[in-house]
Amino acid sequence: MSKGKKPAARRQSGAAPGKRMNGTKPSEERRGRMTEKMDKDNATRMMTHKVKTARGRKISSKLWLERQLNDPYVKEAQIKGYRSRAAFKIIELDDKFKLIRHDSLICDLGCAPGGWTQIAIERGAKRVVGIDILPVETVAGADLIEMDFMDECASDVLKDRLGGAPSLVMSDLAANTTGHKNTDHLKTIALVEAAAEFAMDVLDKGGDFVTKVFQGGAQSDLLERLRSRFEIVKHAKPKSSRAGSPEIYLVAKNFRG
Repeated sequence: MSKGKKPAARRQSGAAPGKRMNGTKPSEERRGRMTEKMDKDNATRMMTHKVKTARGRKISSKLWLERQLNDPYVKEAQIKGYRSRAAFKIIELDDKFKLIRHDSLICDLGCAPGGWTQIAIERGAKRVVGIDILPVETVAGADLIEMDFMDECASDVLKDRLGGAPSLVMSDLAANTTGHKNTDHLKTIALVEAAAEFAMDVLDKGGDFVTKVFQGGAQSDLLERLRSRFEIVKHAKPKSSRAGSPEIYLVAKNFRG
């Protein structure tokens, strides 16, 4: 380098030849946002939660906890203040079959923890009478009975509390499982048949009946009895019912009396 000459300025990386980088913003129009802005009010984080193993905790319990933590319906139920994710099942069934009528009287069999009762009141039912072997926290507008529906006195107790013919009998009854497939199946059939017989005994003319069933639906003889007493009898599986679950719902509409 000859004496008296200053060194040439280095070209900054990425600068176009002949243009000086002076720190000002480019005059060209900026490129638009590639993704839409998230709606924070309605967004639900879908992060997968893993449950650590603990002494005394069974693998089945660990898997159940993980499923609960990662279930979007469980999260949505918590946000909306519903007692359980099952609330979304009766919402879907009501949307499709128009079961809950304004100012109606409804009977809820197997009502614990109260999710279906909540939705019935929220959607316009005047009063709900529910029964379950488990205690249920109070729901405004509901008369909840702690009693086994299969008790021989349960039917009379329900009729007394109802004080009239309901327009809807809904049943989410489920038998405690024993692990023996045939035994559990028979217990489930007994519950479904008992719920159906009660519905046909108390329903108002034009009323509806919905019940949970398993193993491919209701028995053929029960279906025949229902079809002879209701105008419409169908099976349905709500989206909120887990894909791997064998449960589906039987809906009978327009009771002939």
